[in-house]
Amino acid sequence: MAETELERAEKRYAQAKARLQALKNREATRQRKLDTRRKVILGGALMDLAERDSSAAAMLDRLIRNLSREQDRKAFADWETPSPSPTDDGAS
Repeated sequence: MAETELERAEKRYAQAKARLQALKNREATRQRKLDTRRKVILGGALMDLAERDSSAAAMLDRLIRNLSREQDRKAFADWETPSPSPTDDGAS
């Protein structure tokens, strides 16, 4: 049985819709990866700063203590907030 013009158009529409969804999914994945990368970079920068600045170390400690999710707090259970070097005068 030959496809009608309507059936061919519906098939093309379904394929285009699937391609669009795949593109949206790839973009969402890209954005999530970029967001995760930014968080890792900022977290590392904050941890590095906390090693040099007592107010940053105190802020990092407060952030960890105030994490709302138990599973997030557990990730830091055996981790110690970096202590600034003894020569720290609080200025950076």
